[in-house]
Amino acid sequence: MVFASLLFIFIFLPLNLILYYSSKNPKWRNGVLIVFSLIFYGWGEPIWISLLILSSLFDWANALFIQKHRGTKWAKIGVVITLVFNLGLLATFKYDVFLVNQVNALLGTSFTAPGYALPIGISFYTFHTISYVVDVYRGDIKAQRSFPNFLMYVSLYSSLVAGPIIRYAHVATEIYGRKENLKDFSLGLSRFCIGLFKKVIIANVAAEIVKKYMGDNSAPLSMTGLLSLSSFEAWVGLIMFAIQIYFDFSGYSDMAIGLGRMFGFHFRENFNYPYIAKSIGEFWRRWHISLGSIFRDYVYIPLGGNKKRVYLNLFIVWFLTGMWHGPSWNFIFWGLYFFIFISLERIFLLKVLEKIPAFFSHLYALLVIVPGWVIFYFTDTEILIAYVKKLFSFRAGPNGNMEVMSTLTTHLFWLILAIMLCMPVYHKVKAWVDKKTSRMTFYDTATIGFNVVLLFICVAQLVGKSYNPFIYFRF
Repeated sequence: MVFASLLFIFIFLPLNLILYYSSKNPKWRNGVLIVFSLIFYGWGEPIWISLLILSSLFDWANALFIQKHRGTKWAKIGVVITLVFNLGLLATFKYDVFLVNQVNALLGTSFTAPGYALPIGISFYTFHTISYVVDVYRGDIKAQRSFPNFLMYVSLYSSLVAGPIIRYAHVATEIYGRKENLKDFSLGLSRFCIGLFKKVIIANVAAEIVKKYMGDNSAPLSMTGLLSLSSFEAWVGLIMFAIQIYFDFSGYSDMAIGLGRMFGFHFRENFNYPYIAKSIGEFWRRWHISLGSIFRDYVYIPLGGNKKRVYLNLFIVWFLTGMWHGPSWNFIFWGLYFFIFISLERIFLLKVLEKIPAFFSHLYALLVIVPGWVIFYFTDTEILIAYVKKLFSFRAGPNGNMEVMSTLTTHLFWLILAIMLCMPVYHKVKAWVDKKTSRMTFYDTATIGFNVVLLFICVAQLVGKSYNPFIYFRF
């Protein structure tokens, strides 16, 4: 099940809210969230509910064991067991084919991988449980003694399948003692509607254009199709993918944060207008913030951080960042691509960027970020290399550019809107309205009207169209 569907908007969510608020008992409310989260997660493949519960039960029990033996070798052994168990799950279900293929290529063997289907969200909920166990080991938090409460944290459907990665320490007090109120519910509803608009109106439209020039999983781009493209068409496809992935993932994060707010949870931000960054380091402080903080706090700093072997530490982090996104060399290349620029910025480039006008710093960042998305997009290395060559050939295709110009003209106002929404325009307008509005009743009425308009537009777009699944579901 996905947030951007009529089933979720008009049946699942209303029913969840009605049952949740039908009682003020915290145990009832947590129980309702657990049941609805498991239904949401198992809607497509119910079998993976058992894996989610097993993983949660294992790490819940192990954290209690670690807390009991904190300060001894048994606590360290407990952490190692958690890492082996969870990373073993990832290796088995996500990387089995990739790892076996690499062994076969290296040794000339012919082993066959099981090729298990990838459980949705496994990369996210394993990070939830690993970070929880490590925090218990460090003494940053106390182990949760109630398994149902812990299961609710892990399975909470608002962030289960595509993030943001929610740390237990950030919501520990809200697991059982949250204070729901009308203001939070209203803010959450508004945030959900904004995220839905990003996904349905911006990301899904961009995806249609991306499919035309870059292909997709249902119709991959062939070498013949690539040869028929002009360099301009290739760039348009890539820029549209940059728009698609940002609004797709940030839209999902907005909806997740909004849903959490409706139920009394205050999740931290996952995006902060990354395309306005003036350096690659700043871009990654604004993009998928929860993932970046996980790698920083649980990999980079323990390795030595900025104190020793800085560039080796950065290499490891960005290799793992690429690897986390998928079992394919293109993701590893993508991670190392950013490692190179972040290292250059640390060595000398950042000092240069700070001295030049901001416009050129923004331009530099975009000229690195956007071409980087082509590495992320194509898992076929041959097609990837050919597409990069096409981008920088600056040649017209056999059919010219009339068709792509027509596409851009048709979507001109949409494109202007997408570019504006990449910048903090909404927040500045909202701040201005907050400052000027003295009549709260009027403001509340305007907010309700705004949400209704957004919801109506999104529903109208969803009716009669097949949905476009969230990009990060596959990770």
